[in-house]
Amino acid sequence: MNAEADQLDAPRLTQDERRTARRQAILDAAEALFLEYGYPSVSLSTIVQRSGGSLATIYQMFGNKQGLLRAVVDRSNDESLKDLDTLLASGLPPRRILEEFAIRYLAFATAPRKIAVMRLVIMESLNDPDFGAAFDNDMQMKYVAHIATLFENWNARGLARIDRPQQAAELYLAILLCNLPIRFMLGRPAEKPSREDTLWRLSGFLDRFGMKDEAGA
Repeated sequence: MNAEADQLDAPRLTQDERRTARRQAILDAAEALFLEYGYPSVSLSTIVQRSGGSLATIYQMFGNKQGLLRAVVDRSNDESLKDLDTLLASGLPPRRILEEFAIRYLAFATAPRKIAVMRLVIMESLNDPDFGAAFDNDMQMKYVAHIATLFENWNARGLARIDRPQQAAELYLAILLCNLPIRFMLGRPAEKPSREDTLWRLSGFLDRFGMKDEAGA
């Protein structure tokens, strides 16, 4: 069968699928260029040249270059939260879910590529406080709100005793990260904690809110 026949037989993408593919191509190009040349040095026209499409498409999907940077970070956060959703579907008890997610999230948050993107975000936030405020809100909605809702659900089912779900979600993430992201972003050598050390740091939090291990569940 020739190439032309293959193309005729291949399923055609729907409009939504084409839009999703175009969005991913733009984000891929933007992230690569931001990391290679620095956020201030990259123009939207350069991103279009690498990804294809048009400036009109970028403005329609992301609003402006800052919106594009926020979307780059947002995409990686979505990938991280998929790990949490996978763990929730596994049937593990709450304590085990939070322990396993801690290991995965810590690896995600301290990966070189993630640290490099976060440096760009911090630099832009210093130049534009409104951007920093919007980014902080994005993070609150992505991680803190997601985990707080989970805590509320566990409370309702009698699986935990968390009196302040919102504050508890913030504390959980703070315990995980501690000062590691700051050290990485400053370029200081920092050894990631072992699995044993991470679980030790979490143990007091999990005990405080009544999350038992499997033996005591």
